[in-house]
This record gives sequence, C-alpha cells and structure tokens, in this order.
Amino acid sequence: MAFLMKSMLSNQVKNLGLGGGGEESKEESTPSDPAAAAGMTREEYEEYQKQVVEEKMERDAAFAQKKAERACLRVHLREKYRLPKSELDENQIQMAGDDVGLPEDLRKMVAEDQVEEEDKDSILGQLQNIQNMDMDTIKEKAQATFTEMKQAAEQKCSVM
Repeated sequence: MAFLMKSMLSNQVKNLGLGGGGEESKEESTPSDPAAAAGMTREEYEEYQKQVVEEKMERDAAFAQKKAERACLRVHLREKYRLPKSELDENQIQMAGDDVGLPEDLRKMVAEDQVEEEDKDSILGQLQNIQNMDMDTIKEKAQATFTEMKQAAEQKCSVM
C-alpha cells in the first residue's frame, strides 16, 4: 500500500514540474538537425538523401516494368484462350511504355506451346488423338452429331 501511494504521489509531483527534470535534459540533448543525428555533415546528408530517392525511383521503375511484363503475359493468355480483355492490364502496359515484352523464359514457353498446338491441329495430330480414343466413344460422338444435324434439318425444312 505504501508503494502504491508513493508511486502515485511521485507521478503527480513530476507532472507539476517540481521534480523529474532528467527527462527534459534528455530532450534538449537530442539535436534537431537530422544530419547531426545521423552523424554526418549537412552536405553528406543531402547527398545520402539524393541517393535514397534515386534508388527508390529505380526500384519503382523496375517494379513497373515487371508489372507490365506480367500484364503482357496475361493479355497474351487472354487472346490465346479467347477470354475478355482487362483494362487494368492494358493500362499497366501503357504506363510502362512500348518496350514491354514477354521475358525470355516466357517467350520460350509460349513458343513451345504454339508448336504443340500446331501439332495437335495437324492431320497427324488428329489421327493420334483418334488412336487414343476407344471406338465406343467415337461411335457415340458420331451418333450425337448425326442426331443434331437431323433435328436442325427438321426444324428448317417444313416438308420433313
């Protein structure tokens, strides 16, 4: 109980300004100049600040470039799979400028995908797909197609 009373009273006395002057001397001893606080001269501090700003600008430019490259990839994939376009991606590409392209690794991947798709679209690719399918599946697809064509013809032709 005595400890509680002593701590409450001493805090009140410090707030009145009668004691606890040690805190005020600490505040006065810290320099108001940021250069002096960092242990540099004014010119060194200004040069340091310029370097910090330049590095930040370089990082921001590199980040914008990476974002634009990713947006370019997304645009490419949307075109490839016929998905709706995104205004955000187009804006990011425009902000980065005209020198935006796919990164080299991604270009190689896209080229490999195009070669694979061309192989699948060729007659030999279709023949290989037929070999992998079983005859029941082919028969079902043919019957479904024939039924669809017959229904479409019946709807268009009034004689049938």
